[in-house]
Amino acid sequence: MVRGWKAAGQTVGVVPTMGALHEGHLSLARAAKAGCDRVIVTIFVNPKQFNNPADLEKYPRTEDRDAALLATVGVDVIFAPLPDEVYPPGFATTVSVSGVSAPLEGAHRPGHFDGVATVVAKLFGMTMADRAYFGEKDWQQLQVVQRLVADLNLPVQIVGCETVREADGLAMSSRNARLSESGRAIAPALHREMQRAAEAMRAGVPVAAALEQAAAAVQAAGFEAVDYLDLRSADLLEPMTALNGPARLLAAATMDGVRLIDNIAV
Repeated sequence: MVRGWKAAGQTVGVVPTMGALHEGHLSLARAAKAGCDRVIVTIFVNPKQFNNPADLEKYPRTEDRDAALLATVGVDVIFAPLPDEVYPPGFATTVSVSGVSAPLEGAHRPGHFDGVATVVAKLFGMTMADRAYFGEKDWQQLQVVQRLVADLNLPVQIVGCETVREADGLAMSSRNARLSESGRAIAPALHREMQRAAEAMRAGVPVAAALEQAAAAVQAAGFEAVDYLDLRSADLLEPMTALNGPARLLAAATMDGVRLIDNIAV
């Protein structure tokens, strides 16, 4: 099918997802529709990127609902392979991107980005896509995928799309469905305090002081833990102690046992 499209000179876009779709995913599918002749959305809950088996077990699976949502966008194909199709018996290859994958999520979730890089490389090969669309909410993941494609000369263009948020600022995520009513009410504090920290740094407050104050405020709002709230260079994710180049503020915090991540440009 894809070979036929490409033989006809059509461009193919892919939106890799793990299902449990929301407006953020649909925005990626719409961007792909706008930029490509044909669009494939993949749905695959990738076991290799979960370092916690319980987290894999809890991940929501809503295939029928996902298909109904994608029908409203008009994508050409939903590709939902089985685990044995992606990782057949004897599968022995792992793709590992060093450097940009090491801090932040990489430090808190060992092996996570190896799983991401491996499945993304597989999906690019399986779909033969010309362009792939990823959300900026997973900023570190986006940098890992861009590094992967550049280093291996993969013939796919990576398109990063702006984070889609709820009206109260909470970044849309499939994990949000696991929040209690009270947890959902508190969750927007993460983005709110990140914005305050960014404003403080722009106003000249020392980076370390702004970060410390923001982390304390997130915890005081009711989050159980703050894994990190850090200022990093936008592309290589190296630590920054001053606003002297393109910067990204990245955070991960736990609410109701659910790990929420977010990032904003500073």
